[in-house]
Amino acid sequence: MTSLEAYTKTRFRKKVSDCSDREIYDVLFNMVKEKSHNLPTNDHDQQKKLYYFSAEFLIGKLLSNNLLNLGIHKQTRDELIANGKDLMAIESYENEPSLGNGGLGRLAACLLDSMTKLGINADGIGLNYHFGLFRQKFINNQQVSLPDQWLEGQSWLNAGELRFDVPFKDFTLKSTLYEIDILGYQQNTRNRLRLFDLDSVESDIIKENSIDFDKTDIKRNLTLFLYPDDSTHEGRLLRVYQQYFMVSNGAQLIIHEAKQKGSNLHDLMDYALIHINDTHPAFVIPELMRLLMIEGVDFSESINIVTQIVAFTNHTILTEALETWPMSDLDQVIPEIAQIIRQLHNYICQKYPASPSTWIIDDYDQVHMAHLALHFGYSVNGVAQLHTDILKNTTLSDFYEIYPNKFHNITNGITFRRWLMDINQSLASFLDVKIGTDWKDTADLSNFLAYKDEARTRNKLRAIKFLNKVKLKRYLMEIMDITIDEHSIMDVQIKRIHEYKRQQLNALWVIHKYLEIKAGNIPATPITVLFGGKAAPAYTIAQDIIHLILTLSQLIRLDDEVSPHLKVVMIENYNVTSASYLIPAADISEQISLASKEASGTGNMKLMVNGALTLGTSDGANVEIADLVGSENIYLFGKHSQDVIELYNKNAYHAEDYYQKENIRPLVDFIVSHGMMYFGNAERLERLHHELIHKDYFMTLLDLEDYIKVKEQMLSDYEDFESWYSKTIVNISKSGFFSSDRTVADYNREIWKLNH
Repeated sequence: MTSLEAYTKTRFRKKVSDCSDREIYDVLFNMVKEKSHNLPTNDHDQQKKLYYFSAEFLIGKLLSNNLLNLGIHKQTRDELIANGKDLMAIESYENEPSLGNGGLGRLAACLLDSMTKLGINADGIGLNYHFGLFRQKFINNQQVSLPDQWLEGQSWLNAGELRFDVPFKDFTLKSTLYEIDILGYQQNTRNRLRLFDLDSVESDIIKENSIDFDKTDIKRNLTLFLYPDDSTHEGRLLRVYQQYFMVSNGAQLIIHEAKQKGSNLHDLMDYALIHINDTHPAFVIPELMRLLMIEGVDFSESINIVTQIVAFTNHTILTEALETWPMSDLDQVIPEIAQIIRQLHNYICQKYPASPSTWIIDDYDQVHMAHLALHFGYSVNGVAQLHTDILKNTTLSDFYEIYPNKFHNITNGITFRRWLMDINQSLASFLDVKIGTDWKDTADLSNFLAYKDEARTRNKLRAIKFLNKVKLKRYLMEIMDITIDEHSIMDVQIKRIHEYKRQQLNALWVIHKYLEIKAGNIPATPITVLFGGKAAPAYTIAQDIIHLILTLSQLIRLDDEVSPHLKVVMIENYNVTSASYLIPAADISEQISLASKEASGTGNMKLMVNGALTLGTSDGANVEIADLVGSENIYLFGKHSQDVIELYNKNAYHAEDYYQKENIRPLVDFIVSHGMMYFGNAERLERLHHELIHKDYFMTLLDLEDYIKVKEQMLSDYEDFESWYSKTIVNISKSGFFSSDRTVADYNREIWKLNH
């Protein structure tokens, strides 16, 4: 690599030491973007391509990630340090792409990284959202949603040359294609994230200081926001417009590129595979059929082709979360697609007359998008073994009876390049010393287990954790003007706010600990409880949970008796950048969803590899973590999935019965206590209080006593540093299974079969 100084002298006629951080960022950005774009795509020597369709790609900042994958991260960082510069400070000038929200989008980003790493010819297909989901701001202890203006300034987007016509009922829109280069670790090729947009989109239709806009003006709003509010009919229609715009562009791209390689379209399965990440892109099935029929392929053959091309990842156990659309909405927006869906529905009715639960259109004239993907794809997979088993046995059992060979389990994974090598360089360097550097290519950390009982290794891990806590302290001071105690236990729960993820359970423990401290029971080590996540603007109870956490935070902060021992912080606008500080600093990884409700989780994996110990239910990939590390190296609590499923089936859970318990009632009632009502919003707190007592659909109170018991045991165990860091070493050494390289290799071996 040419020295960075050669670039700064060319660009600014300055030495590195004389450049501002902003100038160095400008040089690095242009250098990396040019190097990336000069790499050949995997298309150049592979006929068949995988097209990975997803509504979200939460790719995070790309500068450090691309430096790593180009193999020039260490050289660049060393040169910067030698000149008195800090790469993390320089990266603060990079805007984080706002193309996703949570685990669904972050998984997609990790998989794209690993596809390129493994040399698989694969592109991501999505939309170029101008303002993402939203930028979260806290005002009066409540979430306020603002546009996230991530496209301002320099962008990793490259303008593509292709444009396609997308036909809706009343008009046709012409797309614009943008691309982001996706690099693979130590690879000399690239893939791309292909993002479609509209030139006619205009931000001036957004109402000031909000994310509200005219949802009927499709030509000007189509790609403004990810997941526009669908609590109104206009919002639901906009989602249909968005989803169809994405899949139509993607399907047209597939046909265009297949023809370029010589396909006659009757052999399309030799040129393309489509993987849909959850149900949002499921319209690609009837759309690809529509395009094939325009090209002269008949209906029957188009079914045969599509069914050999499409694979589907299911990301939910919640039946109510499986996407449906009224046929009347499809008739209003995409009537040609509606007609094909009716034909496909009739086809399935004739084929499976005795299985109406699997039909595509139900008695209420609702289209079930998952049913479309299950019938007309060749594969469906869950994302953790427990999740897949529940799909087979409950949620999708009728489909499993028909198509047992279509079902697969592919446990999720994370890319160690970003989630260890980049965000925790101290730990990565220490692993290099202890077990060599091959793990960076293989993600095999198993040799680290040999140091479980070595005092020097435990002490070094403790020192690294403390260093990361100091970095987190500086970050929070910079972004939120909040001071935390770097000597405290960092108890971290970071994920989107949803009742089934049970941030409210953690908040009730905070109340328990607050009352304990008020009673004179002081913890041996101070505790900092850190939350991060966004609530959908239309999800009222999730907004109430945020309000509860923020109000607790204020109450505790102003209580001189409690605040030295307990602090609650909710990170504003939690994103990949925030995660890069929180995860290396965490001691406790909160994975406390109601058993049977979390498909997998990936935050649990990121925290595990960075040395946090899991406090969790037997849910999602927590089960596989427990199997790997052993019960003595994880803290599990609560009812098991089968117990929860039976409670639902028998309608046997009644929150009021648990509320009456002497250990529970004071905690729940604290939500509407005088202090909370003084600092909080009475309507929100009373609504959440009522919800927990009279509904509590995700059974917070069911597990509360056991959660408190196990968490208190965990805090006690933390005081034995030798034992704690021995557990940490076990967790790190066993985390290699959760590499997204393994995940992608599993997908390829079991489902895609590319390069075979």
